[in-house]
Amino acid sequence: MKAFYTILLLVVSNIFMTFAWYGHLKLQEMKVTTHWPLFAVILLSWGIALFEYSCQIPANRIGFTGNGGPFSLMQLKVIQEVITLIIFTVFTTLFFKGEALHWNHLAAFICLILAVYFVFMK
Repeated sequence: MKAFYTILLLVVSNIFMTFAWYGHLKLQEMKVTTHWPLFAVILLSWGIALFEYSCQIPANRIGFTGNGGPFSLMQLKVIQEVITLIIFTVFTTLFFKGEALHWNHLAAFICLILAVYFVFMK
């Protein structure tokens, strides 16, 4: 169950982080934050990122082998990166219609899957 909770928390964490990092661009596109000063946009993103950290830190603590979890630090990082790119891809294709997936993006995903395979290889 620790592996499941770790991955679930990493997914939730990355959803918040993607919105913190890129959501303000969509809000600007929608004319919500167009005239906001940069510091206000930064504060908004920090506020969202607080929720990201509220999930990321427990995910790493639960999942780390040093705390009785199933994953090494390398494995946690690779899992987190793969989740980040999946969440980012879904976010981008849903919210930014001008962005499209191309063959090289799919090739990169295959490389990430291979990275996961190699990092878990004994």
